[in-house]
Amino acid sequence: MTIQIGQPLPDVELSTVGENIHPCRTGELFAGSRVVLFAVPGAFTPTCSNRHLPGYVERYADFHEAGVKVMCLAVNDAYVMQAWALAQQVPPGLLMLADGNASFTRALGLELDGTAFGMGLRARRFALYAEDGVVRLLQVEAPGELRASTAEAMLAAIRR
Repeated sequence: MTIQIGQPLPDVELSTVGENIHPCRTGELFAGSRVVLFAVPGAFTPTCSNRHLPGYVERYADFHEAGVKVMCLAVNDAYVMQAWALAQQVPPGLLMLADGNASFTRALGLELDGTAFGMGLRARRFALYAEDGVVRLLQVEAPGELRASTAEAMLAAIRR
């Protein structure tokens, strides 16, 4: 079942990726913060690399000024996420999350079966806004779409 507005985010172990890779618990990661979490089906994939992540990189300062942390999630290993962040020139404050075993993605109920495309289990393309670990907004894209989970759409939604 897909997570719903008003529900707490599940507490699962992931890896945070930056200059270094660190294991973390999502419960600690989201506690006491306003966060936009967006998920992509895969690092280095065309739409994710050409449009989705770059939008958040370009608008990162707007989120930061609004006091909102930004996190990018993908069902990829931490080393792939680290290489992708470097290739995309992700600013240090935009946190990359590696959900290598899809534990968090499955706990959210937002997994995508990409086996027909040779990709295995992945995350659906989505974005959510959470306050202190509780979902306040959830935007899940229809297959092949990139509208509701863009940086611009999320900024507009949280500014209302």
